[in-house]
Amino acid sequence: MSDIQAAKPQTETTPLRRQPVQQRSAKRVEQMLDASAQLIDELGYDALTTTLIAKRAGVAVGSLYQFFPDKRAVVQALTQRNLERFISSVSQTLNELAPEHWWDVVDSILDIYLAMHREVPGFSKVHFGDVVDRQLLDETRDNNAVIVDALTDILSARISSPLDDIRFALTIANETADALLKLAFRRDPRGDERIVAEAKSVVKGYLASKFGEA
Repeated sequence: MSDIQAAKPQTETTPLRRQPVQQRSAKRVEQMLDASAQLIDELGYDALTTTLIAKRAGVAVGSLYQFFPDKRAVVQALTQRNLERFISSVSQTLNELAPEHWWDVVDSILDIYLAMHREVPGFSKVHFGDVVDRQLLDETRDNNAVIVDALTDILSARISSPLDDIRFALTIANETADALLKLAFRRDPRGDERIVAEAKSVVKGYLASKFGEA
């Protein structure tokens, strides 16, 4: 089987007023996103302001407004960056893993999510955007649908089933895992390992019932 190309999530919404065309401008935008992530960790989304972001990033507020109309747009761009990181990591891991059954696939995807929750600044507070807006990533779809569509693009190469069936099953699996992982992180800031293990078991069993174990 050929390697799976890292899929870039397709979204209809762009938070940027204008795209940075110079390397210096692109670096400045990244500094703003990094600053917003740090501040979200420290203060939460509600207390975040464009003034605080600009100060932490070491740029003038006017420079921030050249690219973003408000703090929501900054966090939207941060969330899109996190989603691209997640999907890229899933693609790379599955290429390297060459999983033979759903056990490996589910473990890999959930482990990547858990690692981001524990290690990526700001991610544990906003995840993929629902704290801000259920359609933060794309105004035409809810955030989980954007994730599922990207995973469907990746996994359809490994599953010999109609695309709609794959998308539907991944939707159920994603919603189930999402609910259980939220419970795991409510019980323990690092993620209750017993609940995480149960989430993996439940999702594996469901997907195996739809597509088989291999």
